[in-house]
Amino acid sequence: MSYDDKKLESAGSHEGSLIADERSWPSKADGQVVLSTDDGAATTFMTPAAERAVVWKFDLRILPVLAVMYLFNSLDKSNLGNAKTAGLEKTLGLKGDQYNIILSVFFVPYVLTAPFLGILGKKLGPNRVLPTMMCFFGCCTVLVTAVMNFSGLLALRWFLGMAESAFFPLVIYYLTTFYRRGELARRLAIFYAAQSIASAFSGLLAFGVFQIKTGSLADWRYLFIIEGCCTICFSIFAFWYLPQSASVASFLTPEQKDIAYCRMQTDSSSIVNEKFNFRDSLGIFKHPTSWLILGIEICLGVPLQSVQLFLPQIIGRLGYSAVKTNLYTVAPNVSGAVMLLVLAFTSDFTRLRFPFVAAGFLFTFIGFIIYVAIDVEKQLHVAYFASFMMTWGTSAPSVLLDVWYNNNIAHEGRRILLTSIAVPLANLMGVVSSNIFQNKDAPKYVPALATTAAFGGVGFLLTLMLGAWMITDNKRRDAKQGKLNVRDIPTEELRDGPAAERFRWFY
Repeated sequence: MSYDDKKLESAGSHEGSLIADERSWPSKADGQVVLSTDDGAATTFMTPAAERAVVWKFDLRILPVLAVMYLFNSLDKSNLGNAKTAGLEKTLGLKGDQYNIILSVFFVPYVLTAPFLGILGKKLGPNRVLPTMMCFFGCCTVLVTAVMNFSGLLALRWFLGMAESAFFPLVIYYLTTFYRRGELARRLAIFYAAQSIASAFSGLLAFGVFQIKTGSLADWRYLFIIEGCCTICFSIFAFWYLPQSASVASFLTPEQKDIAYCRMQTDSSSIVNEKFNFRDSLGIFKHPTSWLILGIEICLGVPLQSVQLFLPQIIGRLGYSAVKTNLYTVAPNVSGAVMLLVLAFTSDFTRLRFPFVAAGFLFTFIGFIIYVAIDVEKQLHVAYFASFMMTWGTSAPSVLLDVWYNNNIAHEGRRILLTSIAVPLANLMGVVSSNIFQNKDAPKYVPALATTAAFGGVGFLLTLMLGAWMITDNKRRDAKQGKLNVRDIPTEELRDGPAAERFRWFY
């Protein structure tokens, strides 16, 4: 990576400007960058070893905490499917489509409040807003224990949707303030794998909890007590533990803070820790690619939510008991996490995004088509393998698509605004998923499976179209200005996005 001989404007706790002086490198192979303040009072050498030490601290101090937080987020959102197999509908007296309505109502406040909470997170800091949201949705989960009817559960699902709405968008933005663009996919994948692990763990936890046959409560209620209380406890720890940004992280030395700041200025943000300006941030929607990204998010949302909400019901068609059905959801979810990590690490290694997003959509399409086309009762092993492909194709696109467009937005305000709309939009498709899986279509759910496959197929085509356009546009820019590698352009020059003279797409 090359650095221009210019000042990196200070922000946050940095009172003096830092200079990345390429002329002081001993050699290109040495990879050393000298960082110094304007008055020459301090000098820091950013060698590859020093940079790796900073990244390693981020990996150990931030990623595990965020992963556990997202694990609880996923558990509290998706445990309704497990509870249904243990008699939730019978206990609460749900009739007709009331269960589907309960699932659907979650996504309305999820979309409506996400942009506002995302902006609040940018203003107050994700390190404060994320744990607060976590505590609130943990309380909503515990309160499900006291629900006695359809109305009570409907109200709690509404507030749960509000509390969880901006969680994933804020985590994505938070990680972009610590990691370079080429480091982000595998880190976000490790974090997101917590969702797949949560889905697997929820099956195991439900298997254990549903063995409780004593006490005055229905066995499924204990599931909400355990998950909700653990969520609240961990949110208190996270509020105390998470740093506001790399420049004020207490676990970094002053020299390491300088290195972390320089990393973000040259390969993530145009202005580090920039104050949020709503009018300026709205400029992201002047770019046609933003609208195509939203279209791909819609296509992603239906398969993603179908698998998250209805995998127990899909596997239930194999003919096993409620306890075994929950147990059989573990392996597909674990394999989904593994496939996510494989594709994300490969994406970072190759510095390519769209081929792996497209591959995920293809897995989804094939998995659902197989499940619709075969006789499940006679081909149990093929059907079970198809459920693996469903999980392969939902986890990877969700992560890599978000990394893809974040890699192309150096403006921090525009980045958080688009993410706070795109991610909830994908989750809004849960309204579609929860209404196409109708009880009248059980156990085959052919209309739902075919619809989900169609969304996956369209997402595959849109992803290839956007990737091809980015490649073509880069070649057009190279023809006018000379060939440039996206890695050689400091992000401090890319505040205006595609309007910037030296902009190149990270595809």
